[in-house]
Amino acid sequence: MDTSHQDRSEDEITRLRQALDAATLASFELQKRLDRANEGFEEFVSMAAHNMRESLRDVTAFSDLMAEARAGADSEDIQPLQRIREGAARMQTLLADVVDFWATGSGDRQASPTDMEAVFHQTLLSADKLIAERGAIVTHDPLPWVRGNFAILTKVLNHLLRNAIEYCGDASPRVHISARLESEWVFSVQDNGPGIDSAFHGRIFEPFKRLHGNEHPGNGLGLPFCKKAVDWYGGRMWLESKPGAGSKFYFALPPND
Repeated sequence: MDTSHQDRSEDEITRLRQALDAATLASFELQKRLDRANEGFEEFVSMAAHNMRESLRDVTAFSDLMAEARAGADSEDIQPLQRIREGAARMQTLLADVVDFWATGSGDRQASPTDMEAVFHQTLLSADKLIAERGAIVTHDPLPWVRGNFAILTKVLNHLLRNAIEYCGDASPRVHISARLESEWVFSVQDNGPGIDSAFHGRIFEPFKRLHGNEHPGNGLGLPFCKKAVDWYGGRMWLESKPGAGSKFYFALPPND
């Protein structure tokens, strides 16, 4: 082999290695900058949410005081205060859901063995008032352990259970939660509600997209949060439903190997 040609090849390899090292270093530096920016934004969101909650608590507290001072007054005098309190409550809920949605997917996944039976029973405790008010019947099959986060998966199941009950219409809500093992654990939350047209199956997982008006509570972040949270832990979420036949929400999670 020609010596000069070999020298040129070695020089070219050296230049490529130097270029790769420089690109790798630049990538590391960019990642550090992104991490610092994310930490700064996370702190900003946390502080902004805290301050907004404080203001909303003031609005609610002073509305309550004004309502007490007007006890016995005509309903027309009390109605504006009631609207203020309801609006403040909705803002509190929206703020909490926005923070949950933003925070999910940031930082470390922190997955650990999670007992879905415990998640289910915690969800029942959180939704016991709604279950009692609607006379809902909630059943479940034995549920397994998975890789995830207890608090986040409880929020996911809570959103799905509440949706199944609240959107059931006039029927007595019946909800069944089950799981089956494939290459992953596939969970389902099935209801006897009015069902959802297939044209809207993708839309309901988009933030702030709602299929119902003010007759049902909600801000359009519950299902998007669920999908984002499940995706973050290496799972997936989808829906099977058609009008008049209820809905069945699925989410899949890695098994606890």
